[in-house]
Amino acid sequence: MLVSKEWLNEYIKIDADIDALAEKITRSGIEVDSIKKYGEDIKKLVVGHVVSKEKHPEADKLNICKVDVGEEEPVQIVCGAPNVDVDQYVIVVRVGGRLPGGVKIKRAKLRGEVSEGMICSLQEIGLDANVMPKKYADGIYVFSNEPTPGSDALEALLLNDEVMDFDLTPNRADCLSMLGAAHEVSALYGNEIKYPNTDLTEAPEKATQEISVAVQNEEAIPYYAARVVKNVTIAPSPTWLQSRLMKAGIRPINNVVDISNYILLEHGQPLHMFDQDHIGSEQIVARYAQENEKITTLDGVERELLASDVVITNGSEPIAIAGVMGGDFSEVTDKTQNVVIESAIFNATNVRQTSRRLGLRSEASSRFEKGIASERVIDALNRAAFLLQDIAGGTVLSEVVSDGTLPETSKTIEISTHDVNQLIGFELSTEEINVIFNRLGFATNVSEDSFEVNVPSRRNDISIKADLIEEVARIYGYDQLPSTLPNFESTTAGYLTDNQLKTRKVKEILEGAGLDQAITYSLVHKDVAKDYALEEQEVVELMMPMSEDQAVLRQSLLPRLIDATRYNVARKNKNVALYELGRVFYSNGENQLPTEVEFLSGILTGQYTGNKWQQKDEPVDFFLVKGIVERIAEQLNVSFTFEAAKLDLLHPGRTAYVKLNDEVVGLIGELHPKVEKENDLDRTYVFELNFTKVLEQPVGKIEYEAIPRFPGVSRDIALVVNTEVTTSTLISTINENGADILNHAEVFDVYEGEHMEEGKKSVAIRIDYLDVTETLTEEKVSSVHNQILEALEQQGATLRA
Repeated sequence: MLVSKEWLNEYIKIDADIDALAEKITRSGIEVDSIKKYGEDIKKLVVGHVVSKEKHPEADKLNICKVDVGEEEPVQIVCGAPNVDVDQYVIVVRVGGRLPGGVKIKRAKLRGEVSEGMICSLQEIGLDANVMPKKYADGIYVFSNEPTPGSDALEALLLNDEVMDFDLTPNRADCLSMLGAAHEVSALYGNEIKYPNTDLTEAPEKATQEISVAVQNEEAIPYYAARVVKNVTIAPSPTWLQSRLMKAGIRPINNVVDISNYILLEHGQPLHMFDQDHIGSEQIVARYAQENEKITTLDGVERELLASDVVITNGSEPIAIAGVMGGDFSEVTDKTQNVVIESAIFNATNVRQTSRRLGLRSEASSRFEKGIASERVIDALNRAAFLLQDIAGGTVLSEVVSDGTLPETSKTIEISTHDVNQLIGFELSTEEINVIFNRLGFATNVSEDSFEVNVPSRRNDISIKADLIEEVARIYGYDQLPSTLPNFESTTAGYLTDNQLKTRKVKEILEGAGLDQAITYSLVHKDVAKDYALEEQEVVELMMPMSEDQAVLRQSLLPRLIDATRYNVARKNKNVALYELGRVFYSNGENQLPTEVEFLSGILTGQYTGNKWQQKDEPVDFFLVKGIVERIAEQLNVSFTFEAAKLDLLHPGRTAYVKLNDEVVGLIGELHPKVEKENDLDRTYVFELNFTKVLEQPVGKIEYEAIPRFPGVSRDIALVVNTEVTTSTLISTINENGADILNHAEVFDVYEGEHMEEGKKSVAIRIDYLDVTETLTEEKVSSVHNQILEALEQQGATLRA
């Protein structure tokens, strides 16, 4: 909403400069986005009267004009505007003057003729071409009145002004008008408001003899009112009216249309002007549209209506879409003589639905959508009739023709001084609170420290006590709120929970390993929702998804991480390492909240980059990813085991489950070649952990042991086993039979090749023995070692010669 200070001063006098006013309004809760100061870069701009005009002897498109600028003799100005003519009152910038953009005006010769200044268009003095009257779009501006030559042109145009741009939130629809802005300023400064003149001189003839009004659906049209104005003269609006509209961002058309736009901005009440002679009947009927009923709107487009649309009709066919746009055959034209003014309240929901569906968003529809003040419906109607009488020379017929019930113009809320002070921490007196309510324009009945506050309908954002308390705090000043510290009997230092500490540690590990954190959408396509899921669960489907790709909640983080990797690789970022810590969702049935589980997932493809000065890049492989997962387990002080697995979308020979206490809590693997091909990826490895289960694993206190005083013994063995035997099985057997001197067993080589029997492989294992109480003897080590070998042989393993 653009608010002109000059226009605002018509309703409330403000001594503060524009910057101070904007700051005070912003502090009260309405942000002033910007301030436009029209006269800031302009000097020596005066009113000129064109006394004579002659063709330039050397240029067909130039005219030599003698212009009275308030001096003893007219000055000569060469002008190229096609619409310049004798006896016009125009805008002139004198020699030595300046225009917006740093343009300086000097005495010049144009094709041999001296030019003592410049006759200006509105665009040249800073107005946007989109808001200028069309007749002046390609030429100079001509005053509709006769201001004194030599007087300040900015004052004559009401452009010696500053305009604030209010960034209004949807609840503050009351400030979508100049009177609303005046009420806001009045609340802040306490100055009285002067309301616009609506003193009509009505003709004896009654409007009810000319036209009737009927409302068929009051839920859609609670109230409809009209006035009839006869014998109007269509002409350009006065300069002051045109100027105010242009400063508010609206293009002047003619006096009748401009008056309806003026009232829209002044009162916040949209009006519509019908040409009475083209309505087609002597009755106006407001109703719901009939299904597939058609109307051609003012923009010349034929529109098909639905039964939920509200229309204004002549009893048989629509002449306007209520609150949105009028019909073409009843619009005001240059030949209009008799006007019917409409002022009504329409159902906000209907207007919003219709304007959105038809793509007809306007200043009027935006106000109807947010709610219209009941108390201004008749005032706006009378004000429009007054201006038509005053500006267009119309005759206003007596009486308002109406139907429906005008909603209540106020609502009553009870509140007390204690309620206000308790919530916002002030110590305001009853009198101080009452003054604030009165400055807001709320009538009050006060009994001791209790109030009955009558809130006008223009403030439809106020409905409960808390709203009134907010208004008191806002007007008194948020910056006046007392600063207090919380009062605690005992305080404790803040700290991170165990889970927060563990999460941060895991992030440090992954980022230290070169992975970048990703955050992906929780919504996925139904076809991939269960891909890579660790559990068989029902998915959670959205009732109204935005698209098929975002129709259900995920059960794995990997599908979206694969999408992110594909996106990067397609843009020449071949080496990708991402991780995500996010939630998956399992359905608990209809009307039940889903179960949310924290997951930790990662994806790596391309080359794994080390330090350039220490090592070469290496391709990502299964064991690199397994090492990252083992590093996570080490830092969380848990022990993972790995078991070969087969999953549909992962490589059949390079996939493993991650187990914790014999329970599957995750997976590691390479994407299936088919999946890699579909996503244009090279070998790509992923991991996924049920992080919630990992964090639930209890971790005891760290117990320290003394460094052993006795030396250990290591023995290497090479076992020949069937190819399908996993090394983890061999390690488990060794651990189970190592008695109390087995310290560690680790695989250091696996061989399959030409020197091995088909279906066999060689596994080399290093076994470390240690006794912390005494020196190991050969006999003791051999006894345990042989016991381990016997157990391995029972499982089909043989020592390799």
